Amino acid sequence: MSMKKWTDEELVTTRDNLEAWNSRNNSLGSGSKLWLFTAFLGAFAISTGFAFIFLDGVTVLSIILMVMGTITCVSWYKSEKQRKDNIAFLAEINKEIKSRKIKDTPKSKDKSDIDTKEIKGNAQKDLSVTESQVLEKNSKRMEEKSED
Repeated sequence: MSMKKWTDEELVTTRDNLEAWNSRNNSLGSGSKLWLFTAFLGAFAISTGFAFIFLDGVTVLSIILMVMGTITCVSWYKSEKQRKDNIAFLAEINKEIKSRKIKDTPKSKDKSDIDTKEIKGNAQKDLSVTESQVLEKNSKRMEEKSED
């Protein structure tokens, strides 16, 4: 995916989202350690399953241990790969932003600010509509009075 065709706004928005994700994941220091511990438990389950097969023969327990350990290890591998890809993509986006010399805009726009602007714009439209209706009614009343 080439970022050369992206608009400046898309780059900044994507960078902000990735930085928010990165800071959220970095703040959970124990979470990544627990995930790594879970991956080690998965590897231990696989090795235990093989050991049970050699000692006791093929049993349901050994198959379940090997399958669950494999699922755990594969999910850890995919999540770790995705994390590294996201960090590399964030570095590419920052590099592209620096090459374009984009000014740093506010890193996050509050939805409340956007919603407030929309509400104010809608209120002004509604106000102009009601004002025009009031003016029409007043002009009709003036015409009726002048006819009498």
